[in-house]
Amino acid sequence: MLLVNDPGSWSHIYAPLRHAEWHGWTPTDLIFPFFLFIVGITTHLSLEGGRRRGANDREMTVRIIRRGAIIVLLGLLLNAFPFYTWGEVPGNPDPTFMERVVDRFQRMRFPGVLQRIGVAYVAGALLILRTTLRQQIAITAALLLGYWAAMTLIPVPGTGQRGATLLDQPGMVLSAWLDRQVFGPHLWVQSKTWDPEGLLSTIPAIGTVILGVLAGRLIGSGLPLRQRVGRLAMWGGAGIAAGLVWGMVFPINKPLWTSSYTLFTAGAGAVVLALCLWAIEMRGSRWWTPPFVAYGVNPMIAFVGSGLMARLIYSLLKVQFEGRAVPLQAAIYRVAYEPWLPPEAASLAFAISFVLVWLAILWPLWRRGLIFKV
Repeated sequence: MLLVNDPGSWSHIYAPLRHAEWHGWTPTDLIFPFFLFIVGITTHLSLEGGRRRGANDREMTVRIIRRGAIIVLLGLLLNAFPFYTWGEVPGNPDPTFMERVVDRFQRMRFPGVLQRIGVAYVAGALLILRTTLRQQIAITAALLLGYWAAMTLIPVPGTGQRGATLLDQPGMVLSAWLDRQVFGPHLWVQSKTWDPEGLLSTIPAIGTVILGVLAGRLIGSGLPLRQRVGRLAMWGGAGIAAGLVWGMVFPINKPLWTSSYTLFTAGAGAVVLALCLWAIEMRGSRWWTPPFVAYGVNPMIAFVGSGLMARLIYSLLKVQFEGRAVPLQAAIYRVAYEPWLPPEAASLAFAISFVLVWLAILWPLWRRGLIFKV
């Protein structure tokens, strides 16, 4: 996520590092659902660990809600940073500091990546806390089929058309209409009329978490490792196939988090995880894993910290460069990367450098056992 969110230039990005414009997918569109898929796996392992320690359902419910609330709060704080409008305030040529603070919170975005993770985690964890495997499969099917029906069969208010006829128009779909009713101006600034982490599309995202829970059940089972890896790969392949087939009538689409996208990406996540288990646990190939472990044990520090850093260097902190004020990131990119590499390569080199800076921060934390847990 750091690699795709922090290029040297947004105008020069290799195609695999871009999101699909609307329908369809790229490797970049796999990142967020992989997050939620892993959330589901760790949720199952965490709940099983809690039961082994003697925790009752009430204690685990409190912990789930507390953890989800912290994740949502961190997302809101990240969206609000720097907590006041930096620059011009529309309609106010000379705003006071408090007027800047008020303006910031009047226009800040409410949905977000961490907000979706927190909500989907809480909903998914509570749904599976007291349910059986069969019930969890039924709940997932109900979430995905219900979302499909809502997005395609219900007429979108103000249009007189069923949702199925409007899926190619981002601001016209049912989920966009609902986001505008609930959030008003507090939507994604790039779209203003819809949000990629909106309310209705969080329903199938909960399905992604539960599919991760099902994978966690398999991984934590008593089956021989070879069988677990084989079944994980097989069911992952089935998920990919089912997503592609469903995508013929309900297109694979990340901003809408369509039901086909949910199955496709969960299947891809299972296949990738099976490959990792095969390489690391069965083949014993671990030489390449430490950097991923350093990121993996402190994901919240990586995500929130890198988000704050990006906000600072891409927009807030400015320096004089070639006679005018430019963001610090732009000045660094133009001096250190742009002159000696082709545009896309230079942009990627900056993104890799950003990732390595955070690896340098996270590595000593991991080596010293300093882990931030929500």
